[in-house]
Amino acid sequence: MINQVFNEDCLDGMKRIPDKSVDVVVTDPPYKVISGGKGIMNRDGQMLEKNDGKIFTHNDIKLEQWIPEVYRVMKDGTHFYTMTNTLNLENTLKVCRETGFGLHNLLMWRKNNQVLNRWYMKSCEYILFLYKKPAKKINTVGTSQVLEFKNPTNKIHPTEKPTALMKVLIENSSNENDTILDPFMGSGTTAIACIDTKRKYIGFEVDKGYYDIIQKRIADTMAARADLLEGL
Repeated sequence: MINQVFNEDCLDGMKRIPDKSVDVVVTDPPYKVISGGKGIMNRDGQMLEKNDGKIFTHNDIKLEQWIPEVYRVMKDGTHFYTMTNTLNLENTLKVCRETGFGLHNLLMWRKNNQVLNRWYMKSCEYILFLYKKPAKKINTVGTSQVLEFKNPTNKIHPTEKPTALMKVLIENSSNENDTILDPFMGSGTTAIACIDTKRKYIGFEVDKGYYDIIQKRIADTMAARADLLEGL
């Protein structure tokens, strides 16, 4: 399964991963959102009036289903990063703690743009930084809790994350040749970050359209790396 992304539900795919075999889990799971509502205009500009809480077709997986599987496949003394928002922060942390994870920190990805909101404009996203006991330090202990990277432009996925952001998380919690798991690959940014940092990856993406995008990104990245090495 190493260095592969599978077009399947992670609940099925993770069953094939042996216990305590993964070094780090980094993921941005589907969850209810505040954005995505009906736009209205008022004197302050466009705001959100209504929200259905859903961006993706496959948005119904429950925390209680996939988080225990993540815990099972992780080695002892390893790190788990999961992105979330204000609506899901409390429940995600509750399920993680009940599963056995400890909380190291609440990180923030500060973006260069803002999202319309009736209760202050949103310019950051949260990352729960958890661990499977025993606790261990990150590789670069001077890293800030607030990670500032530009939001990708011309996105190929609605919630695409900067590769540079994923690389910071991966490099701080693993070493070269370690295995990184992302149960919700989306556009494949975690896989690209692993290739760039010489880590192994395992990923799952249930949406066939995004799965095809991931395969092309990986192929293009590997081809670019080969061209670079050839030119040295």
